[in-house]
Amino acid sequence: MKKEGKVDGQRPFKLAHQTLCIRAINFNRRSVVGYVELAIHPLVPNLRRVKINITINEQWDARFLYNDPSLEICQGDAKQRNLDYFQNFHLTSMTTVDPDTGNGEVTIRMPPESHPLISELRPFKVCIEFSLEQPKGGIHFVTPNMEELCTWKIEITTEMDMTAVSCGDLIEVMQMPDRKSKTFHYFLSTPTAAPNIAMAVGPFEILVDPNMHEVTHFCLPHLTEILKHTTGYIHEAFEFYEELLSSRYPYSCYKQVFVDESFIDMDPYATMTIFSTNLLHSSRIINQTIETRTLMAAAVAEQFFGCFLSMASWPDAWLTVGIAKYLAGLFIKNKFGNNEYRYLVSKEMKLVQDYEHRVGGIVLDPAAKHGTHHFFVWHRQTISPKYAEIFQKKAHLILRMFEIRIGQQLLIQVLNKLLALAVSSAQQKFLANTWGNTLLSTSSFTKIISTVTGKDIQPFLDLWVSQSGCARFFGSFVFNRKRNVVELEIKQDLSAKGALKYVGPLTVTIQELDGSFNHTFKIEENKTKFDITCHSKSRRNKKKKIPLVTGEEVDMDLSAMDADSPVLWLQIDPKLELLRQVTFEQPDYMWQYQLRYERDVVSQKEAIAALEHYPSPATRKALTDVLENEHCFYKVRIDSAQCLAKVANSMVTSWAGPPAMMTIFRKIFGSHSCPAIIRQNNFSNFQHYFLLKTIPRAMAHLRNLHAICPPEVFEFIMGLFKYNDNSRNKYSDCYYRASLIDAAAATITPAITIVGSGHVVTVSCLKAIRILQKNGHLTTDSTFFINYAQYGVFRDVRITALECLVDVIKTDLMPGDLYWLLDLIESDRDKHVCHIAMRQLIDNPPFKRQEHNPLHTEDLVERLWKMMNSTLSHDSRLRCDVADLYFTLYGRTRPTCLVIPDNLVVLNLKDKKTRMNPAIVPEELEDMFESDDDDDMNLNSSMNAAESDDKEINVMDVSPLKDDVSLKRKSDMAFDLMMSDHSMVTSLTHNEDSNSEFKFKLKVKPEEDITVASSFTKDTDRLSDDSMSPSQSSSAPASAVTSQPTSFSGLFSSVSMVDSVDHSKLHKVKKKKKKNKKHKHKHRHEKSERDTSVDRFKDSEQESVLSLDRFKEGHKSSESSTVNSPSVFNNPPSSPEFEVI
Repeated sequence: MKKEGKVDGQRPFKLAHQTLCIRAINFNRRSVVGYVELAIHPLVPNLRRVKINITINEQWDARFLYNDPSLEICQGDAKQRNLDYFQNFHLTSMTTVDPDTGNGEVTIRMPPESHPLISELRPFKVCIEFSLEQPKGGIHFVTPNMEELCTWKIEITTEMDMTAVSCGDLIEVMQMPDRKSKTFHYFLSTPTAAPNIAMAVGPFEILVDPNMHEVTHFCLPHLTEILKHTTGYIHEAFEFYEELLSSRYPYSCYKQVFVDESFIDMDPYATMTIFSTNLLHSSRIINQTIETRTLMAAAVAEQFFGCFLSMASWPDAWLTVGIAKYLAGLFIKNKFGNNEYRYLVSKEMKLVQDYEHRVGGIVLDPAAKHGTHHFFVWHRQTISPKYAEIFQKKAHLILRMFEIRIGQQLLIQVLNKLLALAVSSAQQKFLANTWGNTLLSTSSFTKIISTVTGKDIQPFLDLWVSQSGCARFFGSFVFNRKRNVVELEIKQDLSAKGALKYVGPLTVTIQELDGSFNHTFKIEENKTKFDITCHSKSRRNKKKKIPLVTGEEVDMDLSAMDADSPVLWLQIDPKLELLRQVTFEQPDYMWQYQLRYERDVVSQKEAIAALEHYPSPATRKALTDVLENEHCFYKVRIDSAQCLAKVANSMVTSWAGPPAMMTIFRKIFGSHSCPAIIRQNNFSNFQHYFLLKTIPRAMAHLRNLHAICPPEVFEFIMGLFKYNDNSRNKYSDCYYRASLIDAAAATITPAITIVGSGHVVTVSCLKAIRILQKNGHLTTDSTFFINYAQYGVFRDVRITALECLVDVIKTDLMPGDLYWLLDLIESDRDKHVCHIAMRQLIDNPPFKRQEHNPLHTEDLVERLWKMMNSTLSHDSRLRCDVADLYFTLYGRTRPTCLVIPDNLVVLNLKDKKTRMNPAIVPEELEDMFESDDDDDMNLNSSMNAAESDDKEINVMDVSPLKDDVSLKRKSDMAFDLMMSDHSMVTSLTHNEDSNSEFKFKLKVKPEEDITVASSFTKDTDRLSDDSMSPSQSSSAPASAVTSQPTSFSGLFSSVSMVDSVDHSKLHKVKKKKKKNKKHKHKHRHEKSERDTSVDRFKDSEQESVLSLDRFKEGHKSSESSTVNSPSVFNNPPSSPEFEVI
């Protein structure tokens, strides 16, 4: 949301509508042909440059400049291999084309014919034709701004047996005259940002939801039956959100599409969500049901906040993400119970605490504070995928904390107000700022809060949103019998990584003999002491029921407690009102009381974690009581079983009786006539089902004095295999059998092969085989796991095989296996598997930092550097994964395995004196490109107006929409570059597959010219569906060499190779020219703290001498000894081409 009456100063135009037309999709060739048409409203009468792609009003061709610095982050400097150097260039590259700051990859020079229309502020259309052949990444359509809103018309032409699904309402399906294809017409009248637009094309089977006819489901062939069961409850999610928010679903339709090899399991877009096929399940599957329903409900929540009401900019992402996850959490609370919701909150808080303590703090508003990570948090393309995952969880926790501050009812009123304003705004016709209420920003959210509730939340935002980290409390107490008070001491650890200094209220709950009492204290210092007066006195010998916080009264055995103290247990922040980590010291009997009698699952979970460090018969008894208690939450019982195994191992010398949990298992699941034999499977009681899976796995970790699993445990697990009978059970036992194999693997016993749903049994078998290999029972064979990791195998099986292979690489140190894995990450078609494989390498690296290891080689450094520098330019998530692995292996400095060359120039990263990215077009060139002094684009130098010998830059353009094939046309642009008096003439010629060419003329003295010419060809038949091979390229000049065109800064650097150039004079002349040039972009000179690319063109000039050595090192060149003798580079520095993709 943006304030009314203000015009966005960074973009002098607004996008009103887009038409996306897919003319042809060829699945065999993996190609797409189409065009995008944008309706643009100028906001200023002197609009001369638009940063998007290009054909104006279907009649004028527009000249443009294409610049994608992400194709290769670090260019021309082959010696730097430290991560800070890469991340500085990465940030610079993303900032240069960041749409939030009015930048883009394509800069259009508006044709002179369009100036009269623009001066009248009349809207115009921009047409972009594109084609994709075998794209490495997802199909991505560039718009002026990632959060720019507009309406959409989408046309998709497919084969007759295919179905196209996209955002908006399906208007019609037209059969083409050839009767071989058909066109789907979709229209989305709600203003929507481009990231929320998607399409899916395939041989889908269609199911209209019987409970909500506005909802349609799509799946691949032969999956309709399980689709019916999986989606049968989705109407409940819509009803819940609409009733909770008192607002109807903001769109007129909703589509769920289940596809294979999805990028993530759940990917929501406006009016549709793309799910993984793996989420589909039959009525016989229990485990998958909970996960699938949770994801589907979360997708519907993101339709309200995330798609319809989207973020205004990246620093506001925490709001839409947090609100959507907050609503999904309320759905879980409503459908699965308060215990499930509280357990989820506790689990997410633990994950956030661990990540911030291990890696560093997460700041929700990256514009407010600079992080200390090995990556930059200011752009979504530069952050670590793991950081992004934890970021979403923290956003949810902060929204929940905010709910506690103002109350759920008031927060729901705020969300209702936001939706009401957005609905009203979306229904209006396009005018400047009329759709602003459909964008949610932190400032507008604060304003709505103040309007609805009258409360100021700025202090809350300053503490939890603008700062990173979480509060870390250490507490202890003693009871003063004379004063009948509890002397409580609370400390904050501010030295730990990810710690936050908390100042504010803190709740402490004391369970006494006379009841539970809450006390609120003000935390102001790092160390604070409080005296809490007890409400009851010790009367251990008097029999009386103890009232609990729930109002329930229970009988307790008080024999274990202190005779002089009335305190049963004490808790700090029991309701999770803060994002905190609490380490509290109290006697073991208090933890045992808390576990037995506290009804809150979070408190029970904390007690179980504490009792792990107090192995004793009393702890064993407390854990056993909870495990047997049918009234306890099933996840608490599961945690008790796992903790009991650890306690039993610690008490192995004093343990008496049968192995832990065997008696309990036979009591619950054993046959009445013979308890040693398990009853037939009956999973109708879900609590028993999960315990049935968990207890054998926990028992498998029991060890005797010789650190060997007891024989009776091994026989017990084998008996479960033998007597497993699922013949009369209406649910599948595949997950149960998989858990038995996991248990067998934990006891180092052979695994058997059984087929089940989702290949969960195969997954467990692979893990068991790897355990057998690690313990010397089987010979290690990496090819076994490689075979299971091949493309075409079920995804979960591949991921497990890769996990085992990563472990093999770490233990056996085989370079061939590591490089095979890197090859798979680079080339595999399932990008989700590539992402998971890279995260597995990060979590289980082949070697540690500074460790002498056969895998710690220069070849590995170069391979990883190339992957994150250029190879994975199509996938920002995978590129950031590689950066995380690079940091894990080598840190932020230069890897120790690399030899420092004698002629290495060390750059001062601390003072931000890094070299500019050659892929980034200098501001001076953009100014030349933008200059409109002459309509024919013949620009004259301000220092030598008498000179008229201008060379041209011919850039490619697209044909008008009326042509069937998008031809790139030549458009002229020229500029002069003044050189010193001692400059010599050098000619460079390059050739590539292209039908266009561009030329530079570098002007010097009137009697001398330095000419740089380059020509290259580009495939123009890519848009033809009838051809698979590129068109014939035009013949290159005789002196041409097939190579990439040099970048601008590369051309400038090449001039400095002439030995006779006087660099000081060259610098003075250019400095004088820059001084005389009119300053047009003041906003480009605003510096951020870590921005290493301010005034990049000037830095390039100052480092021309350094560029000489770097250029000679990286590229061979012929010596220039005479005037006009060509200097041909066999391998010039790579750079983005001037083209449309």
